[in-house]
Amino acid sequence: MSTPSAPSRTPSVTLAVLAVSGVAFALLQSLVAPALPDIQTELDTSAASVAWVLTGYLLSASVATPIVGRLGDMFGKARVLLVVLVILCVGTALAAVASSIAVLIAARVIQGVGGGIFPLAFGIIRDEFPREKVAGAIGLMSALLGIGGGLGIVLAGVIVDNLSYHWLFWLPLLAVVPAAIATRLYVPESPVRTPGRINWAAALLMSLGLAAVLLAVSEGEGWGWLSARAVGLFVVGLLLLAAWVRTELRSEVPLVDMQMMRLKGVWTTNLVGLLLGVGMYSSFILVPQLVQQPESTGYGFGASVTQAGLFMVPSALFMLIAGSFAGRLEARFGSKPPLMVGTAFTAASFLVLIVAHDRELGVYLSSVLQGIGIGLAFASLANLIVQNVRQDQTGVATGMNTVMRSLGGAIGGQIAAAILAAELIGGRPSEGGFTAAFVFCFVALLVGLATCVLIPGRPRADRAPSTAAAAAD
Repeated sequence: MSTPSAPSRTPSVTLAVLAVSGVAFALLQSLVAPALPDIQTELDTSAASVAWVLTGYLLSASVATPIVGRLGDMFGKARVLLVVLVILCVGTALAAVASSIAVLIAARVIQGVGGGIFPLAFGIIRDEFPREKVAGAIGLMSALLGIGGGLGIVLAGVIVDNLSYHWLFWLPLLAVVPAAIATRLYVPESPVRTPGRINWAAALLMSLGLAAVLLAVSEGEGWGWLSARAVGLFVVGLLLLAAWVRTELRSEVPLVDMQMMRLKGVWTTNLVGLLLGVGMYSSFILVPQLVQQPESTGYGFGASVTQAGLFMVPSALFMLIAGSFAGRLEARFGSKPPLMVGTAFTAASFLVLIVAHDRELGVYLSSVLQGIGIGLAFASLANLIVQNVRQDQTGVATGMNTVMRSLGGAIGGQIAAAILAAELIGGRPSEGGFTAAFVFCFVALLVGLATCVLIPGRPRADRAPSTAAAAAD
């Protein structure tokens, strides 16, 4: 049995270890995106092949995250976290030395298992931290998913311009290895367990269904959105997911409890997470492309890859600030109001881009608004999920919420890219294309804001603890 009260295992030390692990994974998620053209040139491969460096990672993370969360609930979150970090170390080291596209893609698939870091971290915090520290710690950890993503976009240009693409993996590895060692030494094991077994049939159906849907979305632009391959794969994915849900409903030991997923406080929060993912990940694609357009277009700023990253700095900074305040806001108002405010700020960031994307001040203001919005909203999402499920369901429930954000990002990013591709002038995206993409994101976030209203109100942190039953209507 661990001794959380020991000086070396205080909540602050545990949170620091979990935070380093989370930031390393989030960086690996976004660092490669701006560097894909350089990787393609370096490895002498095609655009379709190099796209799998990102797609393979996303598919692996989406499939592994809920499964890892469930394993943590069953066998111990700290134990499973250590295994995940070791796997992430192996995948990252392999990517750092990869000299062929096949090896790099395989390494990225291995890295995707690291998606389980976040649900495991949320579970450890809920099980081990003093009650008054739980909301703030979960909020900060959840915000790190966005912070790391933003920092990845910022740092990618600097690394690629001054070092080789291999350093996109060597640098995160310098954080992952110490995090794995520190997890073994300082992260206490939770006594909370969910006895049972993995429903491998359900896991296979979920994995294949998610993979088919995400692959159809990722490859839709290249194949053609209405092509037989894209439509057929998407339909097959939906059918597999429907079969997964049916299997789970009939299972005595479900991988993901569908009764839990049907709780009003869970499905509404997951839907908002998906729509926030649409906004955040779309901005990672749209804003760098916008500012890198030549000044001759009348709306671009002629920025380099490194300079484009600087436009994302305010977003990452304010995500950290807003995420660190989430606990105080949750204690005073509950988690629903900060989520609504955060979603509104994120929507406002795209409204600014719609009307002022041709001015640097407008882009920077949008970055600030998005940082505040995503920082508050992501922190609140995790806390709402935790409040609405039983303690022994924390890992799988927060894992599914993380998947919904990633799924939203995949869908939103591809739709935004498709909108730009449909509005080309002289081989470049037109100003109208950017405006249309910003409008799409703004509307998605307005839908998210409306969905926030449906989330059941939660008791304040100083009142009685919430239960899953209280979340259901």
